[in-house]
Amino acid sequence: MKALDLSEGPIASTLFRFALPFLAANILQSLYGAVDLFVVGQYCSAESVAAVSTGTQVTQIVTSLMTGLTLGSTILIGEYMGEREAEKVQRTIGTTLTAFLAASIILTFLMIAFSDAILHLLRTPAESFAQTKTYVVICSAGNVFICLYNAISAILRGYGDSARPMVFAAAACIMNVALDFLLTGAMGMGVAGVALATVISQGASMAIAVIYLRKNGFIFDFRLRSFLPSRSILSKLAAIGIPISFQELAVRISFLYLTMMMNRAGVYGAAVVGVGANYDVFAMLSATSMANALAAITAQNHGRGRPERARKSLWTALAFSLGISSMFWLWAQLSPASMIGVFTSDPGVIEAGIPYFRTASYDYMMTALVFTLNGYLNGRQKTLWTMASCTGGALLLRIPMVWYSGSRFGTDLGLLGTIAPTVSGIMAIYTLIYVLWEGRKKRSTAGREY
Repeated sequence: MKALDLSEGPIASTLFRFALPFLAANILQSLYGAVDLFVVGQYCSAESVAAVSTGTQVTQIVTSLMTGLTLGSTILIGEYMGEREAEKVQRTIGTTLTAFLAASIILTFLMIAFSDAILHLLRTPAESFAQTKTYVVICSAGNVFICLYNAISAILRGYGDSARPMVFAAAACIMNVALDFLLTGAMGMGVAGVALATVISQGASMAIAVIYLRKNGFIFDFRLRSFLPSRSILSKLAAIGIPISFQELAVRISFLYLTMMMNRAGVYGAAVVGVGANYDVFAMLSATSMANALAAITAQNHGRGRPERARKSLWTALAFSLGISSMFWLWAQLSPASMIGVFTSDPGVIEAGIPYFRTASYDYMMTALVFTLNGYLNGRQKTLWTMASCTGGALLLRIPMVWYSGSRFGTDLGLLGTIAPTVSGIMAIYTLIYVLWEGRKKRSTAGREY
Protein backbone atom coordinates (compact mmCIF):
# COMPACT_ATOMS: atom_id res chain seq x y z
CA MET A 1 0.00 0.00 0.00
CA LYS A 2 1.40 3.35 -1.07
CA ALA A 3 0.93 6.32 1.25
CA LEU A 4 0.65 9.96 0.20
CA ASP A 5 3.77 11.98 1.09
CA LEU A 6 2.27 15.07 2.71
CA SER A 7 5.60 16.91 2.80
CA GLU A 8 5.96 17.10 -1.01
CA GLY A 9 4.12 18.72 -3.91
CA PRO A 10 1.98 21.88 -4.24
CA ILE A 11 0.49 22.83 -0.87
CA ALA A 12 -3.13 23.38 -1.94
CA SER A 13 -3.42 20.26 -4.09
CA THR A 14 -1.72 18.08 -1.44
CA LEU A 15 -4.05 19.43 1.24
CA PHE A 16 -7.18 18.83 -0.80
CA ARG A 17 -6.10 15.43 -2.11
CA PHE A 18 -5.71 14.32 1.49
CA ALA A 19 -8.56 16.28 3.09
CA LEU A 20 -11.38 15.64 0.62
CA PRO A 21 -11.54 11.85 1.20
CA PHE A 22 -11.33 12.72 4.90
CA LEU A 23 -14.31 15.06 4.46
CA ALA A 24 -16.25 12.43 2.52
CA ALA A 25 -15.58 9.83 5.23
CA ASN A 26 -16.72 12.23 7.93
CA ILE A 27 -19.88 13.05 5.99
CA LEU A 28 -20.64 9.36 5.69
CA GLN A 29 -19.99 8.74 9.38
CA SER A 30 -22.16 11.72 10.29
CA LEU A 31 -25.01 10.19 8.33
CA TYR A 32 -25.26 7.57 11.08
CA GLY A 33 -26.86 9.96 13.54
CA ALA A 34 -28.71 11.90 10.86
CA VAL A 35 -30.29 8.80 9.30
CA ASP A 36 -31.13 7.43 12.76
CA LEU A 37 -32.96 10.65 13.59
CA PHE A 38 -34.62 10.85 10.16
CA VAL A 39 -35.92 7.26 10.27
CA VAL A 40 -37.19 7.64 13.83
CA GLY A 41 -38.83 10.93 12.85
CA GLN A 42 -40.64 9.20 9.98
CA TYR A 43 -41.81 6.06 11.77
CA CYS A 44 -41.95 6.95 15.47
CA SER A 45 -43.23 9.56 17.91
CA ALA A 46 -41.73 12.84 19.18
CA GLU A 47 -40.74 10.91 22.33
CA SER A 48 -38.63 8.59 20.17
CA VAL A 49 -37.01 11.55 18.40
CA ALA A 50 -36.16 13.02 21.80
CA ALA A 51 -34.76 9.64 22.92
CA VAL A 52 -32.37 9.38 19.96
CA SER A 53 -31.46 13.06 20.35
CA THR A 54 -30.49 12.73 24.01
CA GLY A 55 -29.04 9.24 23.56
CA THR A 56 -26.75 10.45 20.80
CA GLN A 57 -25.46 13.22 23.05
CA VAL A 58 -24.61 10.60 25.70
CA THR A 59 -22.92 8.14 23.35
CA GLN A 60 -20.82 10.99 21.97
CA ILE A 61 -18.98 10.86 25.31
CA VAL A 62 -17.18 7.76 24.03
CA THR A 63 -16.38 9.46 20.72
CA SER A 64 -15.02 12.47 22.58
CA LEU A 65 -12.75 10.35 24.75
CA MET A 66 -11.51 8.40 21.73
CA THR A 67 -10.87 11.51 19.65
CA GLY A 68 -7.78 12.43 21.60
CA LEU A 69 -6.21 9.01 21.37
CA THR A 70 -7.05 8.63 17.67
CA LEU A 71 -5.60 12.03 16.84
CA GLY A 72 -2.57 11.28 19.02
CA SER A 73 -1.99 8.16 16.93
CA THR A 74 -2.43 10.08 13.66
CA ILE A 75 0.07 12.73 14.76
CA LEU A 76 2.68 10.29 16.05
CA ILE A 77 2.46 8.00 13.00
CA GLY A 78 2.60 11.06 10.73
CA GLU A 79 5.75 12.29 12.42
CA TYR A 80 7.44 8.87 12.16
CA MET A 81 6.41 8.64 8.50
CA GLY A 82 8.05 12.03 7.94
CA GLU A 83 11.19 10.74 9.64
CA ARG A 84 11.05 7.51 7.57
CA GLU A 85 10.96 5.36 10.76
CA ALA A 86 9.01 2.28 9.59
CA GLU A 87 9.68 0.24 12.74
CA LYS A 88 8.33 3.00 14.98
CA VAL A 89 5.26 3.27 12.76
CA GLN A 90 4.57 -0.46 13.20
CA ARG A 91 5.04 -0.31 16.97
CA THR A 92 2.75 2.72 17.20
CA ILE A 93 0.01 0.90 15.27
CA GLY A 94 0.20 -2.17 17.52
CA THR A 95 0.20 -0.05 20.67
CA THR A 96 -2.74 2.03 19.42
CA LEU A 97 -4.94 -0.98 18.63
CA THR A 98 -4.20 -2.67 21.97
CA ALA A 99 -4.86 0.53 23.91
CA PHE A 100 -8.15 1.08 22.10
CA LEU A 101 -9.31 -2.45 22.76
CA ALA A 102 -8.65 -2.07 26.48
CA ALA A 103 -10.28 1.37 26.59
CA SER A 104 -13.39 0.19 24.75
CA ILE A 105 -13.98 -2.61 27.28
CA ILE A 106 -13.69 -0.20 30.21
CA LEU A 107 -15.96 2.37 28.57
CA THR A 108 -18.59 -0.26 27.77
CA PHE A 109 -18.81 -1.28 31.41
CA LEU A 110 -18.97 2.32 32.68
CA MET A 111 -21.58 3.49 30.15
CA ILE A 112 -23.93 0.58 30.82
CA ALA A 113 -23.44 0.63 34.60
CA PHE A 114 -24.08 4.37 34.92
CA SER A 115 -26.63 4.89 32.13
CA ASP A 116 -29.49 5.57 34.55
CA ALA A 117 -27.45 8.06 36.56
CA ILE A 118 -26.32 9.91 33.42
CA LEU A 119 -29.84 10.17 32.02
CA HIS A 120 -31.26 11.38 35.35
CA LEU A 121 -28.47 13.95 35.55
CA LEU A 122 -29.45 15.22 32.10
CA ARG A 123 -33.07 15.50 33.25
CA THR A 124 -34.20 13.27 30.40
CA PRO A 125 -37.97 13.72 29.92
CA ALA A 126 -39.91 10.93 31.65
CA GLU A 127 -41.86 10.18 28.46
CA SER A 128 -38.66 9.26 26.59
CA PHE A 129 -36.49 7.95 29.45
CA ALA A 130 -36.92 4.21 28.77
CA GLN A 131 -36.29 4.59 25.04
CA THR A 132 -33.24 6.76 25.65
CA LYS A 133 -31.76 4.14 27.97
CA THR A 134 -32.38 1.42 25.37
CA TYR A 135 -30.48 3.46 22.77
CA VAL A 136 -27.55 4.18 25.11
CA VAL A 137 -27.18 0.57 26.34
CA ILE A 138 -27.26 -0.98 22.86
CA CYS A 139 -24.79 1.54 21.42
CA SER A 140 -22.51 1.12 24.45
CA ALA A 141 -22.47 -2.65 23.95
CA GLY A 142 -20.89 -2.03 20.54
CA ASN A 143 -18.13 0.26 21.81
CA VAL A 144 -15.40 -2.22 20.89
CA PHE A 145 -16.37 -2.04 17.20
CA ILE A 146 -16.75 1.73 17.20
CA CYS A 147 -13.42 2.30 18.98
CA LEU A 148 -11.36 -0.09 16.84
CA TYR A 149 -12.94 1.17 13.62
CA ASN A 150 -11.97 4.74 14.48
CA ALA A 151 -8.49 3.59 15.55
CA ILE A 152 -7.86 1.95 12.16
CA SER A 153 -9.06 5.08 10.35
CA ALA A 154 -6.76 7.29 12.45
CA ILE A 155 -3.80 5.00 11.81
CA LEU A 156 -4.34 5.12 8.05
CA ARG A 157 -4.55 8.91 8.05
CA GLY A 158 -1.29 9.24 9.93
CA TYR A 159 0.18 6.82 7.39
CA GLY A 160 -0.88 9.25 4.65
CA ASP A 161 -3.93 7.35 3.40
CA SER A 162 -7.28 9.13 3.69
CA ALA A 163 -8.96 7.31 0.78
CA ARG A 164 -9.42 3.87 2.35
CA PRO A 165 -11.08 5.18 5.54
CA MET A 166 -13.57 6.84 3.19
CA VAL A 167 -14.30 3.50 1.49
CA PHE A 168 -14.74 1.73 4.83
CA ALA A 169 -17.02 4.54 6.03
CA ALA A 170 -19.09 4.23 2.84
CA ALA A 171 -19.60 0.51 3.45
CA ALA A 172 -20.68 1.18 7.03
CA CYS A 173 -23.02 3.99 6.01
CA ILE A 174 -24.79 1.98 3.31
CA MET A 175 -25.30 -0.89 5.72
CA ASN A 176 -26.52 1.46 8.47
CA VAL A 177 -29.12 3.10 6.21
CA ALA A 178 -30.42 -0.27 5.01
CA LEU A 179 -30.62 -1.67 8.54
CA ASP A 180 -32.32 1.49 9.87
CA PHE A 181 -35.18 1.12 7.41
CA LEU A 182 -35.33 -2.66 7.89
CA LEU A 183 -35.22 -2.79 11.69
CA THR A 184 -37.12 0.41 12.51
CA GLY A 185 -39.35 0.84 9.47
CA ALA A 186 -40.22 -2.69 8.32
CA MET A 187 -39.80 -4.57 11.61
CA GLY A 188 -41.06 -1.81 13.91
CA MET A 189 -38.22 -2.05 16.43
CA GLY A 190 -38.20 1.72 17.02
CA VAL A 191 -35.25 3.23 18.88
CA ALA A 192 -33.69 -0.20 19.47
CA GLY A 193 -33.61 -0.74 15.72
CA VAL A 194 -31.53 2.35 14.91
CA ALA A 195 -29.13 1.56 17.77
CA LEU A 196 -28.64 -2.01 16.53
CA ALA A 197 -28.14 -0.74 12.99
CA THR A 198 -25.29 1.50 14.15
CA VAL A 199 -23.51 -1.25 16.10
CA ILE A 200 -23.83 -3.91 13.38
CA SER A 201 -22.66 -1.59 10.59
CA GLN A 202 -19.64 -0.38 12.59
CA GLY A 203 -18.67 -3.95 13.44
CA ALA A 204 -18.92 -5.04 9.81
CA SER A 205 -16.89 -2.07 8.62
CA MET A 206 -14.16 -2.80 11.15
CA ALA A 207 -13.97 -6.43 9.96
CA ILE A 208 -13.82 -5.35 6.31
CA ALA A 209 -10.99 -2.91 7.09
CA VAL A 210 -8.87 -5.52 8.89
CA ILE A 211 -9.37 -8.16 6.17
CA TYR A 212 -8.53 -5.70 3.41
CA LEU A 213 -5.37 -4.39 5.09
CA ARG A 214 -4.10 -7.90 5.85
CA LYS A 215 -4.46 -8.93 2.23
CA ASN A 216 -2.97 -5.81 0.64
CA GLY A 217 0.51 -5.41 2.06
CA PHE A 218 -0.18 -2.90 4.85
CA ILE A 219 2.85 -1.94 6.95
CA PHE A 220 1.30 -3.70 9.98
CA ASP A 221 0.83 -7.50 9.77
CA PHE A 222 -1.93 -7.93 12.43
CA ARG A 223 -0.15 -10.92 13.98
CA LEU A 224 -0.64 -11.47 17.70
CA ARG A 225 2.95 -10.63 18.66
CA SER A 226 2.69 -7.29 16.84
CA PHE A 227 -0.01 -6.11 19.25
CA LEU A 228 2.41 -6.12 22.20
CA PRO A 229 2.32 -2.49 23.39
CA SER A 230 5.45 -0.39 23.65
CA ARG A 231 5.68 1.46 26.96
CA SER A 232 7.59 4.40 25.45
CA ILE A 233 5.14 4.80 22.56
CA LEU A 234 2.15 4.41 24.89
CA SER A 235 3.63 7.21 26.97
CA LYS A 236 3.96 9.43 23.89
CA LEU A 237 0.43 8.63 22.75
CA ALA A 238 -0.83 9.55 26.22
CA ALA A 239 1.16 12.79 26.28
CA ILE A 240 -0.31 13.86 22.92
CA GLY A 241 -3.74 12.26 23.15
CA ILE A 242 -4.87 12.70 26.74
CA PRO A 243 -4.93 16.53 26.59
CA ILE A 244 -7.02 16.30 23.40
CA SER A 245 -9.35 13.74 25.00
CA PHE A 246 -9.68 15.90 28.08
CA GLN A 247 -10.58 18.96 26.02
CA GLU A 248 -13.09 16.98 23.95
CA LEU A 249 -14.65 15.61 27.11
CA ALA A 250 -14.87 19.08 28.63
CA VAL A 251 -16.59 20.39 25.49
CA ARG A 252 -18.95 17.40 25.50
CA ILE A 253 -19.81 17.97 29.17
CA SER A 254 -20.62 21.60 28.45
CA PHE A 255 -22.96 20.60 25.62
CA LEU A 256 -24.53 17.91 27.79
CA TYR A 257 -25.23 20.66 30.30
CA LEU A 258 -26.88 22.64 27.50
CA THR A 259 -28.90 19.51 26.66
CA MET A 260 -29.98 19.31 30.28
CA MET A 261 -31.23 22.90 30.14
CA MET A 262 -33.03 22.25 26.86
CA ASN A 263 -34.63 19.12 28.34
CA ARG A 264 -36.31 21.39 30.89
CA ALA A 265 -38.42 22.61 27.97
CA GLY A 266 -39.76 19.05 27.63
CA VAL A 267 -39.83 16.75 24.64
CA TYR A 268 -39.81 19.62 22.12
CA GLY A 269 -36.69 21.18 23.64
CA ALA A 270 -34.91 17.82 23.67
CA ALA A 271 -35.89 17.20 20.04
CA VAL A 272 -34.67 20.65 18.96
CA VAL A 273 -31.23 20.19 20.50
CA GLY A 274 -30.94 16.78 18.84
CA VAL A 275 -31.82 18.13 15.40
CA GLY A 276 -29.50 21.07 16.01
CA ALA A 277 -26.67 18.75 17.00
CA ASN A 278 -26.99 16.93 13.67
CA TYR A 279 -26.69 20.19 11.77
CA ASP A 280 -23.77 21.20 13.97
CA VAL A 281 -21.98 18.09 12.78
CA PHE A 282 -22.68 18.66 9.09
CA ALA A 283 -22.03 22.40 9.13
CA MET A 284 -18.72 21.87 10.89
CA LEU A 285 -17.62 18.85 8.85
CA SER A 286 -15.38 20.92 6.59
CA ALA A 287 -13.67 22.38 9.65
CA THR A 288 -13.28 19.08 11.52
CA SER A 289 -12.04 17.33 8.38
CA MET A 290 -9.57 20.08 7.59
CA ALA A 291 -8.45 20.19 11.22
CA ASN A 292 -7.68 16.49 11.37
CA ALA A 293 -6.10 16.46 7.91
CA LEU A 294 -4.06 19.50 8.89
CA ALA A 295 -2.85 17.71 12.04
CA ALA A 296 -1.47 14.85 9.90
CA ILE A 297 0.04 17.23 7.33
CA THR A 298 1.63 19.38 10.03
CA ALA A 299 3.02 16.30 11.79
CA GLN A 300 4.61 14.91 8.62
CA ASN A 301 6.09 18.28 7.63
CA HIS A 302 7.31 18.84 11.17
CA GLY A 303 9.00 15.42 11.04
CA ARG A 304 10.70 16.41 7.74
CA GLY A 305 11.80 19.81 9.11
CA ARG A 306 9.40 21.84 6.93
CA PRO A 307 7.30 23.86 9.39
CA GLU A 308 6.68 26.75 6.97
CA ARG A 309 4.90 24.42 4.56
CA ALA A 310 2.55 23.34 7.37
CA ARG A 311 1.85 26.98 8.21
CA LYS A 312 0.88 27.77 4.62
CA SER A 313 -1.45 24.75 4.65
CA LEU A 314 -3.21 26.29 7.67
CA TRP A 315 -4.35 29.42 5.80
CA THR A 316 -5.62 27.36 2.85
CA ALA A 317 -7.59 25.11 5.23
CA LEU A 318 -9.07 28.12 7.05
CA ALA A 319 -10.41 29.66 3.85
CA PHE A 320 -12.08 26.42 2.77
CA SER A 321 -13.60 25.70 6.19
CA LEU A 322 -15.11 29.17 6.53
CA GLY A 323 -16.55 29.03 3.02
CA ILE A 324 -18.45 25.78 3.61
CA SER A 325 -19.63 26.65 7.13
CA SER A 326 -21.03 30.00 5.98
CA MET A 327 -23.41 28.21 3.58
CA PHE A 328 -25.12 26.41 6.46
CA TRP A 329 -25.29 29.67 8.42
CA LEU A 330 -27.04 31.34 5.47
CA TRP A 331 -29.57 28.49 5.24
CA ALA A 332 -30.34 28.83 8.96
CA GLN A 333 -30.92 32.56 8.59
CA LEU A 334 -33.13 32.34 5.51
CA SER A 335 -35.17 29.19 6.21
CA PRO A 336 -34.65 27.53 9.61
CA ALA A 337 -38.04 25.79 9.38
CA SER A 338 -36.90 23.89 6.26
CA MET A 339 -33.76 22.74 8.08
CA ILE A 340 -35.74 21.33 10.99
CA GLY A 341 -38.36 19.91 8.62
CA VAL A 342 -35.77 17.60 7.08
CA PHE A 343 -35.81 15.55 10.30
CA THR A 344 -39.31 16.01 11.64
CA SER A 345 -42.66 17.37 10.49
CA ASP A 346 -43.91 17.90 14.05
CA PRO A 347 -45.09 21.56 14.13
CA GLY A 348 -44.24 21.89 17.82
CA VAL A 349 -40.60 20.95 17.25
CA ILE A 350 -40.33 23.26 14.23
CA GLU A 351 -41.84 26.23 16.08
CA ALA A 352 -39.59 25.71 19.10
CA GLY A 353 -36.51 25.27 16.93
CA ILE A 354 -36.70 28.36 14.69
CA PRO A 355 -35.29 30.92 17.21
CA TYR A 356 -32.66 28.43 18.38
CA PHE A 357 -31.41 27.74 14.84
CA ARG A 358 -31.23 31.43 13.94
CA THR A 359 -28.91 32.23 16.84
CA ALA A 360 -26.96 28.97 17.27
CA SER A 361 -26.01 28.84 13.56
CA TYR A 362 -23.43 31.62 14.04
CA ASP A 363 -21.38 28.95 15.78
CA TYR A 364 -20.82 27.20 12.45
CA MET A 365 -18.34 29.86 11.37
CA MET A 366 -16.80 30.47 14.77
CA THR A 367 -15.96 26.80 15.26
CA ALA A 368 -14.54 26.62 11.73
CA LEU A 369 -11.87 29.04 12.95
CA VAL A 370 -11.31 27.26 16.27
CA PHE A 371 -11.15 23.72 14.88
CA THR A 372 -8.77 24.54 12.04
CA LEU A 373 -6.40 26.53 14.23
CA ASN A 374 -6.43 23.75 16.83
CA GLY A 375 -5.75 21.13 14.15
CA TYR A 376 -2.60 22.98 13.18
CA LEU A 377 -1.50 23.31 16.80
CA ASN A 378 -2.27 19.64 17.53
CA GLY A 379 -0.09 18.61 14.58
CA ARG A 380 2.75 20.51 16.20
CA GLN A 381 2.03 18.64 19.45
CA LYS A 382 0.85 21.83 21.17
CA THR A 383 -1.93 19.80 22.72
CA LEU A 384 -1.55 21.33 26.17
CA TRP A 385 -2.42 24.71 24.67
CA THR A 386 -5.48 23.39 22.84
CA MET A 387 -6.54 21.54 26.00
CA ALA A 388 -6.30 24.71 28.09
CA SER A 389 -8.09 26.71 25.41
CA CYS A 390 -11.01 24.32 24.83
CA THR A 391 -11.38 23.30 28.46
CA GLY A 392 -11.42 26.93 29.55
CA GLY A 393 -14.02 27.78 26.91
CA ALA A 394 -16.21 24.84 27.91
CA LEU A 395 -15.99 24.92 31.71
CA LEU A 396 -15.25 28.57 32.46
CA LEU A 397 -17.37 30.20 29.75
CA ARG A 398 -20.04 27.93 28.23
CA ILE A 399 -21.36 26.21 31.38
CA PRO A 400 -21.58 29.41 33.50
CA MET A 401 -23.29 31.23 30.63
CA VAL A 402 -25.82 28.41 30.15
CA TRP A 403 -26.47 28.36 33.91
CA TYR A 404 -26.96 32.13 34.10
CA SER A 405 -29.20 32.22 31.04
CA GLY A 406 -31.33 29.33 32.32
CA SER A 407 -31.66 30.68 35.86
CA ARG A 408 -32.26 34.26 34.77
CA PHE A 409 -34.39 33.86 31.63
CA GLY A 410 -35.66 30.27 31.77
CA THR A 411 -35.80 28.04 28.69
CA ASP A 412 -35.57 30.79 26.07
CA LEU A 413 -34.23 28.66 23.21
CA GLY A 414 -33.23 31.64 21.09
CA LEU A 415 -31.14 33.07 23.93
CA LEU A 416 -29.59 29.69 24.74
CA GLY A 417 -28.59 29.44 21.09
CA THR A 418 -26.41 32.57 21.36
CA ILE A 419 -24.10 31.00 23.94
CA ALA A 420 -22.16 28.57 21.72
CA PRO A 421 -21.17 31.15 19.04
CA THR A 422 -20.23 33.69 21.71
CA VAL A 423 -17.89 31.25 23.43
CA SER A 424 -16.43 29.98 20.14
CA GLY A 425 -15.84 33.56 18.99
CA ILE A 426 -13.83 34.33 22.13
CA MET A 427 -11.83 31.12 21.68
CA ALA A 428 -11.17 31.91 18.01
CA ILE A 429 -9.75 35.32 18.89
CA TYR A 430 -7.27 34.19 21.51
CA THR A 431 -6.23 31.08 19.53
CA LEU A 432 -5.54 33.18 16.42
CA ILE A 433 -3.51 35.61 18.50
CA TYR A 434 -1.47 32.69 19.86
CA VAL A 435 -0.80 31.24 16.37
CA LEU A 436 0.25 34.65 15.01
CA TRP A 437 2.46 35.27 18.04
CA GLU A 438 4.12 31.88 17.60
CA GLY A 439 4.77 32.61 13.94
CA ARG A 440 6.29 35.99 14.68
CA LYS A 441 8.47 34.48 17.41
CA LYS A 442 9.69 31.84 14.96
CA ARG A 443 10.63 34.39 12.32
CA SER A 444 12.45 36.54 14.85
CA THR A 445 14.53 33.53 16.00
CA ALA A 446 15.50 32.16 12.57
CA GLY A 447 17.23 28.81 12.68
CA ARG A 448 15.49 27.75 15.89
CA GLU A 449 12.90 24.93 15.49
CA TYR A 450 9.46 25.74 16.87
